Amino acid sequence: MAQSAVTVRIDSEIKSQFDKLCEQFGMSANTAFNIFVNAVVRSRSIPFTIRGGKTEQPSALDLFMQQRRAAETNLEPEMTLDEINAEIRAAREEAT
Repeated sequence: MAQSAVTVRIDSEIKSQFDKLCEQFGMSANTAFNIFVNAVVRSRSIPFTIRGGKTEQPSALDLFMQQRRAAETNLEPEMTLDEINAEIRAAREEAT
């Protein structure tokens, strides 16, 4: 499968927090983004609620837990173990 690179600009402190959380989850930020993109494509929706008017930003952990709850209640099929492993393999190949 052909791969494309994506560049994202993000606040350095948020990126650091995200990288640490991803490490705790046992994955790289790249793998987390790939999982997110696949979930969006598969469900044809953003897998968490986007709201305006709130001044306090939720933590990365809060957003992760929202996404996890949405995935648990979503009727769309989850990623198979083969799909998850393929994402991990692709991330490892990209890292080398």
